[in-house]
Amino acid sequence: MKNKLVSLEEAVTRIPDGASLLIGGFMAVGGPNRLVDELIRQGKRDLTIIANDTARPNNGLGKLVVEKLVRRVVTSHIGLNPETQKQMIAGDIEVELVPQGTLAERIRAGGVGLGGVLTPTGVGTTVEEGKRKVEIDGVTYLLEMPIKADFALVAAKQADLYGNLTYALTARNFNPLMAMAGATVIAEAEDILPVGCIPPDAVMTPSVLVDHIVTSKPR
Repeated sequence: MKNKLVSLEEAVTRIPDGASLLIGGFMAVGGPNRLVDELIRQGKRDLTIIANDTARPNNGLGKLVVEKLVRRVVTSHIGLNPETQKQMIAGDIEVELVPQGTLAERIRAGGVGLGGVLTPTGVGTTVEEGKRKVEIDGVTYLLEMPIKADFALVAAKQADLYGNLTYALTARNFNPLMAMAGATVIAEAEDILPVGCIPPDAVMTPSVLVDHIVTSKPR
């Protein structure tokens, strides 16, 4: 085991232009906001973002959209970010809208190595366009494919130096799922503790999944 704490700048330097990013949070609650700001500062471009939503124009990952650093978004909700809608209509950004539960299950499937998810959600709507259908016991399901990404950027309440993570209340949201589905996982933590300070039963994302840790507090 090794100390995984790195500087914010070093962590984001590892992310190339054109990377796909799973970004935790729900309207920026539980989002890795310092990592997002550093992506903007370093000018990372042509990003594919997989997230529950695109937040607001000046909030969380919504700022990436405003800065026109995003090429594609896979998300369940863009209603509170008019900039995402504007760029989608203009053809400047590609948006794949996915029902929220389906999005969560597709990410989980990617993280645990499943070949897909069968769900009735979206049958008979535009969601089913171009997707395989499977009938089981008289019920029609859509086959939704797993989601993985080059990186997962997650936000934690606590991390130890090995990368064991805990989350605070609803800030947990998509973070644990995304930590399973990113090839490289960067965790932004509010409190960074010595190894042994987080009780094993309190660990929500184990260190084996986490590659790098940064602090959410400016030094």
